[in-house]
Amino acid sequence: MSQLTEESVRTALRGVTDREAGIDVIAAGLVSGIVIRADKVGFMITIDPADKDRKAYLREACEAAVKIVPGVASVTAVLTAQNSAPIPPSPQSGYAQPRERAAWNQTPLDHVKKIIAVASGKGGVGKSTVAVNLALAVARGGKRAGLLDADIYGPSIPRMLALSGQPKIENGKMIPLIGHGVACNSMGFITGDEAAILRGPMISKTLQQLLRATRWGTPDAPLDMLIVDMPPGTGDIHLSMAQQVPLDGAIIVTTPQQVALEDACKCAKMFLKLGVKLLVVVENMRGPVFGEGGGSALAQEFSVKLLGSIAMDAAICQAGDVGEIYQGNEADSFTRIAAQLS
Repeated sequence: MSQLTEESVRTALRGVTDREAGIDVIAAGLVSGIVIRADKVGFMITIDPADKDRKAYLREACEAAVKIVPGVASVTAVLTAQNSAPIPPSPQSGYAQPRERAAWNQTPLDHVKKIIAVASGKGGVGKSTVAVNLALAVARGGKRAGLLDADIYGPSIPRMLALSGQPKIENGKMIPLIGHGVACNSMGFITGDEAAILRGPMISKTLQQLLRATRWGTPDAPLDMLIVDMPPGTGDIHLSMAQQVPLDGAIIVTTPQQVALEDACKCAKMFLKLGVKLLVVVENMRGPVFGEGGGSALAQEFSVKLLGSIAMDAAICQAGDVGEIYQGNEADSFTRIAAQLS
């Protein structure tokens, strides 16, 4: 019995020619995401939106070519119309090497100008604290700010903004709750004190509802920036977020300690693989407990700025616990970061 491999699939696809380019689909860089599960094969064919009708034949041709490979029982090719021009390598831009945009249907959110993810890879590093204070700083700067709590299992934004109750529904859209001038939506508003007990597929659907069934802005008052508080790790939520909306970039939050840096590094690499730009690194809880300098090393590794090194301050924690605006010594750090993002 022949062993089915990715290379045998690629070899078959080299027999399919892009008629306009005059070269095969592999050489043209149209095929990506080859997945083999036992005797089933799947892959994506990425074309420019302007070529959608002219190149529709490629899907059928590619499926037919792979179907005759020994060991293949079924083939599924997904034709995606995306702008996939390579992103130029530039250390200043936050990319470690040339990459292409992830080939998914990234429809922009209605009336939202910019979407930025705040992530860490590890829990307990103050990621939600940074996300909340950045959103508040954006609002103080005169911009319309929104905050999406994408931590479905452990939402903390309702408490940190002193918000409760379920959003009202108008014309099929949830109306965000407003805390200190920031429009917010969270699974915590829906479940209250109850746990969200959901399997992976439902998590993605829940995220999509929070994203697209929320009226973040209007034609007359669009949202300038939606900050997304990501959950720890590199799982379903992160992949779904990259698939469902065109993220304008990611902020990586870490403490200086080595164990947090290792997870933050994995998180940063994940975003790069998904074609999401790294914006800045924020080092949180600097001081005698966790030390300092780790954030700077992480920023240097990925050629981005260390835009904030926030000292351990009990007042930040206290403000978050009672839903008040933090106004301590590190408030300027959040203002400075928010200014760079605008």
